[in-house]
Amino acid sequence: MAAAAAALAAADPPPAMPQAAGAGGPTARRDFYWLRSFLAGGIAGCCAKTTVAPLDRVKVLLQAHNHHYKHLGVFSALRAVPQKEGYLGLYKGNGAMMIRIFPYGAIQFMAFEHYKTLITTKLGVSGHVHRLMAGSMAGVSFFTFGTLKSVGLSHAPTLLGRPSSDNPNVLVLKTHINLLCGGVAGAIAQTISYPFDVTRRRMQLGTVLPEFEKCLTMWETMKYVYGHHGIRRGLYRGLSLNYIRCVPSQAVAFTTYELMKQFFHLN
Repeated sequence: MAAAAAALAAADPPPAMPQAAGAGGPTARRDFYWLRSFLAGGIAGCCAKTTVAPLDRVKVLLQAHNHHYKHLGVFSALRAVPQKEGYLGLYKGNGAMMIRIFPYGAIQFMAFEHYKTLITTKLGVSGHVHRLMAGSMAGVSFFTFGTLKSVGLSHAPTLLGRPSSDNPNVLVLKTHINLLCGGVAGAIAQTISYPFDVTRRRMQLGTVLPEFEKCLTMWETMKYVYGHHGIRRGLYRGLSLNYIRCVPSQAVAFTTYELMKQFFHLN
């Protein structure tokens, strides 16, 4: 009888005690998930924007034809601003920018993660296709970064990856690889979308341009720019300067977000 009881106890062990919310169990990871995800995206956006704040400040000064700097180029102005206003002059207005960027970055990163989950669970689509669909709704660079990350960790996990600090079962990219993938993702996204950005800006100028009657729609505007200025001096004019801003910005954004995901236990 005692042997039967022992066998029964072994076959049906008592239920495990639930972990406390602060013990790092599944309950803890679910608590305030949206808030933690929001903070991770917001911090990533702020870090990315702060990285390129000096370039944005110089761009505004040159566009406004400031009398102190209007005769200078971008790099000359980057040297001249600290001499005249101190190094903090390069970050003037950055605090106000953070108020705008924090919710923007938070919503963008949250949206991408939510779209990925939604597309996988509701539509049953996974892999590159679900990243493409989620990225197209949240931003053209999310798809590129996600694909680079997935391919890298699939083909060279030990070389490019390491266990996540918040979940050892999840592989994440090493920090310098994150920076590289983020920069490449930003460059590819900018290269693909830049002609549309040029077209949009030209349409926004509207009646200021003498040829505005020929540029009433996006397709007409793109045809006009290509026909009169070509690809390099038309559709891709100013792309090199955009690379200088975009590549480090995207590299910092994705790297910071990946680090924040570990910090806030989002993996």
